[in-house]
Amino acid sequence: MIGGLGAALLLAALGVQAQLKPEDQIKYRQAGYNFMAWNMGRIKAQVVDGSVPYNKDQVAAAASAIAAIANSGMGSLFAPGTATDKMGDKTRLKPEFFQNLDQANKLARDFTGAVNKLASETASGDQARIKTAFGAVGKTCKACHDQFRTD
Repeated sequence: MIGGLGAALLLAALGVQAQLKPEDQIKYRQAGYNFMAWNMGRIKAQVVDGSVPYNKDQVAAAASAIAAIANSGMGSLFAPGTATDKMGDKTRLKPEFFQNLDQANKLARDFTGAVNKLASETASGDQARIKTAFGAVGKTCKACHDQFRTD
């Protein structure tokens, strides 16, 4: 049975699906994730690797961009018919995603919570706290990829 959030996600997805072709849904969600990944790389270079000098404002801007996308309603771009069983190599979304919407929603909430915490930690300027929050975001990404993304 689909929980309340799962039902809301499914209804929102059906509304978007009526407006966007599956190919466009995939393109837009991939663009969002690519932009988040680029910003994660900016934070990693400054806070984790130290390969780029730390700049509090740049790190805060990158974390804010990630949080904005994560909170933008991207879940509506995950409509039935946008997984590998229907779209082949245009996507890496496993069809199991739609059979486990409660778990998918939990992972999405975990991710959103982690990126919101990362964004708030950047205000402190404390690189150790930012690094910890960054690691938590990475774990939420991995959890979803491990379960719902093909290699």
